[in-house]
Amino acid sequence: MKVSLLRAVGVATAAYGVAVAAAPGLLARPSGLVDAAGRTAPATRISLRPLAWRDAVSGLALALAPEGPALRTAAYVRIAADLGDAALLGATLPGRGRRAVAVAVSVGWGALSVAGLLADEQQQGGREQGPMRLRGTEPRRV
Repeated sequence: MKVSLLRAVGVATAAYGVAVAAAPGLLARPSGLVDAAGRTAPATRISLRPLAWRDAVSGLALALAPEGPALRTAAYVRIAADLGDAALLGATLPGRGRRAVAVAVSVGWGALSVAGLLADEQQQGGREQGPMRLRGTEPRRV
């Protein structure tokens, strides 16, 4: 597991979550969830804040979880949230372009967490046990 990558994803996700919780328009505008004047409706702000807090808390968990099973679990939660965002926003946002961007961004962030989980596997030959680990492989000889 590449801990530094997972921590960076966590910090960025937590910061973005806090920012969107404070100013939901940061997510509403690029998602097309604003009126013609660019204003975010009160109901939209209310709906986006729980999503923002989910990102803030899951990012914080990824940034602070102890290395090992807790960090892997935090990464799995983050990946599930990103893939869920890709599926839901990709199916529901107004406009094909906005849906495509939302899917690309969500899958991209999820891919960073996947890369962080798999990096150690590649470097240490999959010796670590647990979900998503290669078992019975020998370390690579360099």
